[in-house]
Amino acid sequence: MFASSSLSRRSVLALLGGLSTLGVSRAETSATTSKAIRVGIMSGEDEDIWRIVTANAAQNGLMVKVTTFSDYNAPDEALAEHELDANAFQHGPFLQGQSAAHGFHITPVGNTYFSPIGLYSQRWKTVGELPQNATIGVPNDPSNEGRALKLLQSLNVLKVSDSAGLLPTALDITDNPRNITIRELDAGVVGRALPDLDAAIVNTDWARKSGIDIEKQRIGREEIKNNPYVCFIAVNEEDARAAWVATLVNAFHQPNVRKAIIDIYRGANVPAWS
Repeated sequence: MFASSSLSRRSVLALLGGLSTLGVSRAETSATTSKAIRVGIMSGEDEDIWRIVTANAAQNGLMVKVTTFSDYNAPDEALAEHELDANAFQHGPFLQGQSAAHGFHITPVGNTYFSPIGLYSQRWKTVGELPQNATIGVPNDPSNEGRALKLLQSLNVLKVSDSAGLLPTALDITDNPRNITIRELDAGVVGRALPDLDAAIVNTDWARKSGIDIEKQRIGREEIKNNPYVCFIAVNEEDARAAWVATLVNAFHQPNVRKAIIDIYRGANVPAWS
């Protein structure tokens, strides 16, 4: 899911070294706990982020134990089964789908970062240049395909039915003045197929892995404002008001974590808290 770059050991240590100057409040001593809070994340670059978050939390008396996953379905299941106290890997539409399918009672408690998707082209320099009968590739999983079509709608390429909510498919296109053909491809394939397409919507991490020049070949991008795809820390609903939750979120919402997100992801992900 993430770009294949991470902080050097020196960089991580430098960020951790800034802990002595953190403005982390110690007023709520009830937030401390004798056991470690168990947080599930995806393996990869997020591990570097959470090393810093863990150190921040320890400064305020909260011990955090991180568990990594490679299967995106597993962290919510583990949270619902109370094998975890929190997880941090998903956005709203993904959680909505998981909750509807499995009856989870999981709720967001604090934003982490935003991973914008982009519209890329090797043939055209702007969205306005996309010709009649162009072919645009999109990821074929429900969450990302819906997101891709919503991006095309925001760029005035086509329109989809409001009744489709956040999960429209090509069948929900209601207005297509350029007669665009939507080609549904696996999320890991759509970026590599760009030479054979007029354009493609690709998650930024897959765009980098596919060798796409993010800045030069991107002709459209999601905006973060009012975007439902912002990622967050989530807990079981029954724990939402627990004192440790605010401490955990505060440990993430720190300047050294903001800097780490910018450095590690090189623009693929951006901090999503003010």
